[in-house]
Amino acid sequence: MDLFATAFTTAFWSALLKIIGINIVLSGDNAVVIALAARSLPADQQKKAIFWGSGAAIIMRIILTIFAVKLLALPWLKIIGALLLIWIGIKLLVPEDEDDDSVQSHAHLGAAIKTILIADLVMSLDNVIGVAAAAKDDILLLTLGLAISIPLIIFASTVLLKVMERFPLIIMVGAALLGFVAGEMAITDPIDKHWIEQNAAWMEYAMPTFCALLVVGVGTMLARRHRQLRLP
Repeated sequence: MDLFATAFTTAFWSALLKIIGINIVLSGDNAVVIALAARSLPADQQKKAIFWGSGAAIIMRIILTIFAVKLLALPWLKIIGALLLIWIGIKLLVPEDEDDDSVQSHAHLGAAIKTILIADLVMSLDNVIGVAAAAKDDILLLTLGLAISIPLIIFASTVLLKVMERFPLIIMVGAALLGFVAGEMAITDPIDKHWIEQNAAWMEYAMPTFCALLVVGVGTMLARRHRQLRLP
């Protein structure tokens, strides 16, 4: 009964939507890596590489995130994780120089899957920290959020990339979401949680909002500067 009661609370659904949103927004680069690694395979093997590579990467990510959830219970780690999330959110708004040759393509299925796994491991730090923060020590939320995100990432990654290119506002919303989660994370660290609850309860709303605005503001400024430097 407790499980079903928890599943119908507003806080549960809010956290679940955050996890799904963070996973989708931060998986665009992973989708590109998967496509690049499989691009030299025959057409019939491309689907196998995407399926098995994505499946193995998702299992690996779930295990890493469960460890991250446990580690975030230690003092100072949530504050460090919050700073990392803010940096990730800002970086999300700054355009990067594309280099398709940075990911090696393979003509063999096994080698392509191996490349997908290694690349996903290196690039999944943002997903792991973001999802672990939004899950707030709730393994049920973590599992559901990742499970719901799996088909969205595998089957809709190409569509999402095109939509993001056409509507950049979606990327900004995702970056703001990361900032908001970072703010929530920072004020729930064992170091400051009890003090804030007793002396500055207003920070429960002010800090997440401030961090979301900080990410959007700094990210937008750096993106503008990046575009100006690239002008001839």
